[in-house]
Amino acid sequence: MRIRHFVLGLLALAAPSLGAQEPYKQPPEIVRRIVDAPRLPSIVPSPDGKTLLVAEPTGIPSIADFAQPLLRLAGRRINPQANGPYSVSGFRALTLRDVATGQERRVTVPEAGRVGFPRWSPDGRRIAFTHVTENAMDLWVADAATSQGRRVGSGLNGTTGEPCEWMPRSDALVCRLVPAGRGAAPEAPRVPGGPIVQRNAGKAAPVPTFQDLLDSPHDEELFTYYATAQLAMVDPAGGAPRFLGRPAIFAASSPAPSGELLLVSRVQRPYSYQVTMNDFPQEIEAWTLTGEKAATIASIPLAEDAPMDGVRPGPRSFQWVPGRPATLMYVEALDGGDNRRPAAERDRVMLLEAPFTEPRELTRLAFRFQGGGFGGGGTAYGRDGLVLLTEFHRPTRQTRTWKLDLDQPAAGRQLVWDRSSEDRYGDPGSPVRSRDAAGFSVLRQSPDAKWIYLDGNGASPEGERPFLDRMNLETGKTERLWQSAPDGYESVAAVLDDAARLVITRRESRTTPPNFVQRDLRSRRETPVTALQNPAPSLSTVRRELITYARADGVKLSGTLYYPTDYTDGRKVPVIFWVYPREFASADAASQVVGSPNRFVLPGGASHLFLLTQGYAVLDNPTLPVVGGDSANNTYVDQTVAGAKAAIDYLMSKGIADGNFGVGGHSYGAFTTANLLAHSDLFKAGVARSGAYNRTLTPFGFQNENRSFWEAPQVYLRMMPFAFADKINEPILMIHGMNDNNSGTFPIQSERMYAALKGHGATVVYVQLPFEAHGYAARESVMDVVARMIEWYDQYLKPKAAATFP
Repeated sequence: MRIRHFVLGLLALAAPSLGAQEPYKQPPEIVRRIVDAPRLPSIVPSPDGKTLLVAEPTGIPSIADFAQPLLRLAGRRINPQANGPYSVSGFRALTLRDVATGQERRVTVPEAGRVGFPRWSPDGRRIAFTHVTENAMDLWVADAATSQGRRVGSGLNGTTGEPCEWMPRSDALVCRLVPAGRGAAPEAPRVPGGPIVQRNAGKAAPVPTFQDLLDSPHDEELFTYYATAQLAMVDPAGGAPRFLGRPAIFAASSPAPSGELLLVSRVQRPYSYQVTMNDFPQEIEAWTLTGEKAATIASIPLAEDAPMDGVRPGPRSFQWVPGRPATLMYVEALDGGDNRRPAAERDRVMLLEAPFTEPRELTRLAFRFQGGGFGGGGTAYGRDGLVLLTEFHRPTRQTRTWKLDLDQPAAGRQLVWDRSSEDRYGDPGSPVRSRDAAGFSVLRQSPDAKWIYLDGNGASPEGERPFLDRMNLETGKTERLWQSAPDGYESVAAVLDDAARLVITRRESRTTPPNFVQRDLRSRRETPVTALQNPAPSLSTVRRELITYARADGVKLSGTLYYPTDYTDGRKVPVIFWVYPREFASADAASQVVGSPNRFVLPGGASHLFLLTQGYAVLDNPTLPVVGGDSANNTYVDQTVAGAKAAIDYLMSKGIADGNFGVGGHSYGAFTTANLLAHSDLFKAGVARSGAYNRTLTPFGFQNENRSFWEAPQVYLRMMPFAFADKINEPILMIHGMNDNNSGTFPIQSERMYAALKGHGATVVYVQLPFEAHGYAARESVMDVVARMIEWYDQYLKPKAAATFP
């Protein structure tokens, strides 16, 4: 039984080959104060936009909060005691705020435990949320008029996803419950019954390097035990639940807009030791509200042999069409799901109306359908049969969006956008959405239905200025309704009405921390919604600028340069590069400026920006583009080194840097950090967090590399710093979460890289963080990582080593 306890983590740390356990370190007081400062809440508007639900997050969790039982099964991380996800995130308070008057009322929530994300009922009269304690997950519902909340259901099963969803009429929630009389969990056999055997009968079946897979018959038993749920209708006013059908493992259970049917996906055997639950066989069915099967929609086979650079063959991406009683839309590959196979048409989009016997084709796409799943993904529905569909061509990064009329499919389709997904300057923005009367996500349209709204980042050579536009559906004409001021950074968080008169924005500037603001775009009236204070006044004076420079081959680069909090003009300082490269098909797109110089400096988590408080300048996200499309990585090393050198040359020519440069990064940034140290002498020290360094452990592709190791062996070998461990002669601090859940960045990546570096006499420290996943969340871990980063750079970049932190 693969339950991870704190004591096991300590024993692992104490193993001789991994080094000794040390107490958690503490960074300077200013860092602790910022880490512990309150953060912005989440804002959830009611369906009519007249009330804001303000959800205040819990504070930063402690390492003790992570010391809960953990099962890793079929790509899921499960807390077996609570029968829900292994998680420490949530909310501690909910407040209802009247948009017209600003009056606020606290919602009654449990004092102990964690509150899950709140969800409005479609009619806006109630709010549902989960409540998780050490041993259970319950359902609470609050009355929006009285703000009184109460428990209405218990024994939720959240192992395979969100356990409850509102029914369209707001009279019930369909929930997944722990089956009654389930009994005790299966115990691991003390004596194995034989070897574990996997077979393949001569068919190519490449798969990515997933984490947390099943790997034994006992794992299969545990997965079946914890994932099996009983569907039930739960009355928001309380009362006994009404059970639907027989228990099963449900990947989805979504009500139709009419509220008279459910679309369910039941996971089937055989399970796989190679892929996650999402790729297990599934039966897609329509159920009545009595739990009887009305129709079998599709039988989806195991997807172990789905093309790596493609999609699973057969029907996929089932979703209800909003505004229709019971119509499904789904997608089916016309090329076997293989993007490498030449084909004039890749996908066809299908409609299937109840009673689900006669599917009809809506349209065909030359590129791959973008979006999908039960949530709809990139598909956007509007009034009167309007639907926007998007397709994507990976080799050229071309994306096209089409407008269709479901009521008149014979009328054909109209092209809305045809552009490069890499072109940030030309990004028209994303369609703004709202909820319809049944609670489905739909396009926010003007009262006359002629216009939709678009919010975007507003990227430009001068930096980002977010905007809100409206676009005429017939002519394609756009009009700007609002844009962030040039001396600040303000983005749209929500549009509250169909006329787009009232909006909620998130506003910050160089000197003021982010807060939510309610704007009336017609009267220009502004009303503060939140009032978070600056936890460290010195952050308000941090000088920063958006710098631009050029690589030797002419590609234009950029980055945000932050100066130390105590910086004075003319002073030269050590500079830390915090890196994360991106691949591009176009040099022009790679040259576009990223970021904004007008954002407030408010580090969170184990941020590298805390280094600003310790006398360092930070070049944040310097663009290290790797240009060349799907073959860009052929010259990855040359291009990343050239990009770093161009930035260093610029900083030296401007008299900003003192010549002491450090580099660091997280995940793919850690991979790049190690490569920059291996293939150049530009930096004096590096910090690599949660990286993957040996690409033979990710042989069927990584990041945006779709070729396998056997298709491009020299590319893999040239790119992987593990093969050049003997060339790293600068000090490197490696940090990795012991429970890393990211595909490809297994902890063994750092373990083996450390062994390779140590074997060649490198100066290296390897830190393993108990309970931490790919990102670091526990307060003790965050403090420790920041303290160690400061110590490391102080030791190797400053003239005199600073004192270590306790």
